[in-house]
This record gives sequence, structure tokens and C-alpha cells, in this order.
Amino acid sequence: MALPDILKDSLSVPVIGAPLFIISHPDLVLAQCKAGVVGSFPALNARPAEQLDEWLAQITEELASYKAANPDKKVAPFAVNQIVHKSNNRLEHDLQMCVKYKVPIVITSLGAVPEVNEAVHSYGGIVLHDIINNRHANSAIRKGADGLIAVAAGAGGHAGTLSPFALIQEIRQWFDGPLLLSGSIANGGAVLAAQAMGADAAYIGSPFIATDEARAMQEYKDAIAEYNANDIVYTNLFTGVHGNYLKPSIENAGMDPDNLPESDPSAMNFASGGNTDAKAWKDIWGCGQGIGAIDKVQPTADFVAKLVREYEEAKARITAA
Repeated sequence: MALPDILKDSLSVPVIGAPLFIISHPDLVLAQCKAGVVGSFPALNARPAEQLDEWLAQITEELASYKAANPDKKVAPFAVNQIVHKSNNRLEHDLQMCVKYKVPIVITSLGAVPEVNEAVHSYGGIVLHDIINNRHANSAIRKGADGLIAVAAGAGGHAGTLSPFALIQEIRQWFDGPLLLSGSIANGGAVLAAQAMGADAAYIGSPFIATDEARAMQEYKDAIAEYNANDIVYTNLFTGVHGNYLKPSIENAGMDPDNLPESDPSAMNFASGGNTDAKAWKDIWGCGQGIGAIDKVQPTADFVAKLVREYEEAKARITAA
């Protein structure tokens, strides 16, 4: 078990920031990378499609300048998330942009496509594929992914239902490559726990919504700091794929979060934002169960510094035990 070479000696704490639909954009990505965690964003966040070229140029150039001016700092690479489901009619264009800028890490979701992996490998990039069960994990590696993101119960947005212990144990029976864990990880102790159970790093999303740089409305950020695990609803209504959402945002949209209908999975509508009048991600706020550990909105650098401190304190407690 080991981090990919691209991540060795570049992280202040073993964390990759998950790509947040609508919310992640260059300001957040750059703040994450400069703080020493991988920043990422969904390619679909750049709208119109031509804006992706601008974003990648900005991120690539600014990170290179920052690294040159701060040679002693941990500066992480960045990642772009590609939705490879058939509903994404931008995939070919967006993948070409990743090749053009030699994006270091591509995170693939909702399908495993060998041609995508081959395109990223053509310039030396790596592909991490997110999965919710062992069968999908096996398929992703067979089709050429370099590593896996195990999305366990409690993760924000599209999430699985398996315990992180069960999911990591099953994958590690056959796979010794890069493995990240997602699901309710919101402090440094949880990052260390992810490593203790067999992951190489943690994959953190919801806590970064409550940062100054996140492109989310203030009410959304405040809700992350105010609510806890009891306020999360798991449903497939909004995109056709099961995911976790903040209960208050469902109520604000005029729906009963305790009596939501099931959606037809064949009508999966991720790329356009939802299957109801209340749009997923914009009106209905994706969120993981770990938000009880978040009590304020703060700069990304401050949150990462807190993760680093908690991570080191957790290691010290175990050493002293």
C-alpha cells in the first residue's frame, strides 16, 4: 500500500479534496493545493464548456508560479473529475482539455471507460475511479484505472451504503494499489483512522463547502456548520442515483424529506442537475454525515491546518497508548 508517486512528498496531510458539483472552482482548488491537499473540481463546473480551457490554464500557471516562489512548502497537484456516464455529452471535449494541460490526476465517476484511462496515461497522468462496492472496484482496475476511491456509507452526494470497514477489507484482499476512503471524514483523527483500516489517504468533500473559497451560497455554508448527521437524507429522487442531502434544503423546496418517492434510475440526470423542479446541488444541498465535526465557516488554509494538527495529535495519542 502506498500513495501514487505523484502525491509523495507533496501533501501536508494525506487528503484529497473531493470534487463538489457547482461548488468547486479555481479559487477553492488553488487554496487546497497551496495548503498541501489535492484540490479537485468536476469538469462540468466550467460552463460553458469553453471555460474549462481558461480554468485549467489559470490553475496550471498559478500553481507553477506558487511552487517556484515557495520551494520549501508542500504544494499538492490538482485533479479534474470526469463523469463518464452516457448522459455527459461533454466528455470528449473535457477529456481533450485534460490531455492538453496534462492534468496530473483525473477522477472518474459513474462508469469505467478504458479509452478515458488510456488518454490520461498518454501524457503520464493517473486515474482514480470512485466506487461503492467491490464488484465496481474490480471492474475499474481491470479497465485500466490506477487507483480507487471507496465511497462508503455517509459520504456526501452520490454515496454507497457499505461500512468503510467492509468495503476497505474486501478491496484490500486483492488490490494493493492506491486506495482512498470517502465517507464522513471531517477531522484529522478520521484521516488517520482511514489509513489504519487500509486506505492510503482520505477523500474529503462536505467540510470544504464551509470554506470562504467555496462557490456556495452563504446559507449552504452556514448549514454545514449548523447541522449534523441526523439532518442527512439518503435518496435517489434528485438525480436517479442514491445520494446524501441536507434535510433542511429538501424542506425549503417544499418536500417532506421523510416521505420522498423513488426515482427511475434509468432517468439518471446528473449532468443537468436533477430530476425535479428543485435542482440537485443548487437547491437540494449534497452533504455527508460527518458535518457534526464542522462548527464554523473558515478559510481553506485554516481548515487544512486544523486537519494537520488533529492528524499529528491522533498519531501522538496512539504512540503514547
